[in-house]
Amino acid sequence: MNHYLEMALYAAAGAGAAGLLGWPAIVLLRRRSLSLSLFTVSLVTALSLTVSTVVVARKMFLMADDVAVVAIVLAMGCVVSLVVAALLSRQAVAGSRALTLAARTVGSDVGFTAPDAPLSAELSALSAELAATSDRLAESRRRERALESSRRELIAWISHDLRTPLAGLRAMAEALEDGVTDDPGRYHSRIRIEVDRLTGMVDDLFELSRIQAGALTLTLSRVSVYDLVGDAIAGAYPLARERGVRLVGDGIAPAPVEVDSREITRVLGNLLINAIRSTPMDGTVAVAARQEQDQVVVSVTDGCGGIDEGDLGRVFETGWRGGSARTPRTAASSSGAVQHHGDTGAGLGLAIVRGIVEAHEGRASVHNVLGGCCFEIALPAAGSFSPL
Repeated sequence: MNHYLEMALYAAAGAGAAGLLGWPAIVLLRRRSLSLSLFTVSLVTALSLTVSTVVVARKMFLMADDVAVVAIVLAMGCVVSLVVAALLSRQAVAGSRALTLAARTVGSDVGFTAPDAPLSAELSALSAELAATSDRLAESRRRERALESSRRELIAWISHDLRTPLAGLRAMAEALEDGVTDDPGRYHSRIRIEVDRLTGMVDDLFELSRIQAGALTLTLSRVSVYDLVGDAIAGAYPLARERGVRLVGDGIAPAPVEVDSREITRVLGNLLINAIRSTPMDGTVAVAARQEQDQVVVSVTDGCGGIDEGDLGRVFETGWRGGSARTPRTAASSSGAVQHHGDTGAGLGLAIVRGIVEAHEGRASVHNVLGGCCFEIALPAAGSFSPL
């Protein structure tokens, strides 16, 4: 037992000496090529095995021929191991270089292109992660471009929508100031209407900015969707009567929801005003509500004739109004006065609808139906909403 222990100690001493001599080289090469590092590790291992074997062989007082045979066997083994290590390190470096070149395409318009060279399991996992990251970056870039385009359009459209009523207000004010009008009361009425429309536009912009900044504060309460729809219909009824549009609200389930009543009433009001303004005279706007598991779905169906399939995805974008014409649409009352009924004409109503509904962890959607389109908002049923 002491003999074997002595041999083990000599072998450990020889291997340790070779390892200590090779360790500085490994430390110095740790920031160099992976191929060189792998080859150095293999070389140090081979030297440790060789030195320990030679030390033990000489200590055992083997004959010179026996020592030579051992040395030759070790040399051949070391050569083979170093050749294999060089090939493996070269393969690893080739895969790493191919992945480095492929990483330059991360987030590009063409997308990440995985290298054709065979990769190790670790590099394959890294390649898959780079592909997923590239997809996320590309999607983020598309959203950023769409948002920037939407903001530019909004600024242009708001500038136009502000310029038109302001020019009218200036003209009417100058006419009243110069005393060249025969009916000052009519001008005063028109000025008030335009001021109300501008006020509504500013209110919509402020509401939209709060939504987009995440500063919308919700005061949740348990309320029946029947009451919410009833209040919204009552507020939109004067506009429907002037437009000659029938409001139908027969299919409303008295389901409880946990929402901010004021904000959801605004959502329903925007949907109803949009539907009434898009429906021709003698048309019908139908409101319905149904419960689906943990959600209550409220739908508003109009008779607008439908929306182009290519525009369905843009309906809730900020500033979208379904066309390039920016002239505010108005309705004439029985007295001949122009009425706007809170519609600013800036194309912000549906964007506000989506923002408020999503703040309630709900969803807003639209699809075409026979003769028109159907807007739906899904709200959390009572007890299912968990605010962040």
